[in-house]
Amino acid sequence: PVSEPTGLPGALAEARYALASARAKGAGASCLADAASLTTLDTLLTGIPAEVRTAFCRTVLGPLLAPGSASAAALLDTLEVFLLHDGSWARTAEALHVHVNTVHYRIQRIEHFTGRDLSRLRDRLDLWAALLCRTEPSSTRSATTARGARSSTSPAR
Repeated sequence: PVSEPTGLPGALAEARYALASARAKGAGASCLADAASLTTLDTLLTGIPAEVRTAFCRTVLGPLLAPGSASAAALLDTLEVFLLHDGSWARTAEALHVHVNTVHYRIQRIEHFTGRDLSRLRDRLDLWAALLCRTEPSSTRSATTARGARSSTSPAR
């Protein structure tokens, strides 16, 4: 609902979007209920059609999605854990049960394959959004795991 006529175009656009989402069928259909539910990147992405999410994921993650490649799977898992732990090398190494030098090497490979620099927030956000856009189930780690992780300002960084 809007209180002034100037808000009508936005309300109409939202209503059209909601109608299109409601008419969509299948597993990739939007599950966004209303604009008030847009509180996280996760919920924002649910309003984007599945084929767009998939295309974004493939474009950003590229070779890291190679099917059947154990090394690509390890890099993808490392990327997810690294981002869940706010870019902490030490906590990522601890979570993956590998040496911190292994994490450094894997992050370098991820940057090489994706063309992204994980020291830049913008690139981290792109990669995180791409991970959220994956159509296949992600690893056993989840956002709740990240909530239990220490702050990025902790000494373990």
